[in-house]
Amino acid sequence: MLRVGLISDTHGLLRPEAKAFLKGCDHIIHAGDIMDESILEELAQLAPVTAVRGNNDQGDWADKLSETELIQFEQVHICVIHDLAEMNIESGSVAARVVVSGHSHKPSITENDGVLYVNPGSAGPRRFKLPVAVAELSIDGDSVSARLVELDVGASAKPSNRKTSAT
Repeated sequence: MLRVGLISDTHGLLRPEAKAFLKGCDHIIHAGDIMDESILEELAQLAPVTAVRGNNDQGDWADKLSETELIQFEQVHICVIHDLAEMNIESGSVAARVVVSGHSHKPSITENDGVLYVNPGSAGPRRFKLPVAVAELSIDGDSVSARLVELDVGASAKPSNRKTSAT
């Protein structure tokens, strides 16, 4: 079973709680709005990283990132994009089993027409009253499930499982 960590919208802040959650992942996906390339370097010390450019990612380092990535783990194809609204989604037209996005800062897991849509939420500075969150994919062959985790950013670096969801 592969564990793929999902993080997005760090906005220049890689919290120790997020790093603790991602430790032990086989791969990490960052869905954009990184805003500091050192975050990708820190994540790469934990596991190989696939990242896309968000609307706030600028500079030479960000220019090297694609707006979308299509990757495969075992038999599961994953499309990564920062803003889901920029993806042309028509019924049955998505060429992936999973779509990972960010941008809204709202953690969510939904499934539509056999495609699993996962937004890990924002792991960076808190916006409004939205939770600080990350997510993970568990992949085994052609089977995939997702889980959201709201981070307890108050006391310790250990993630809290106060809000979880599985598909």
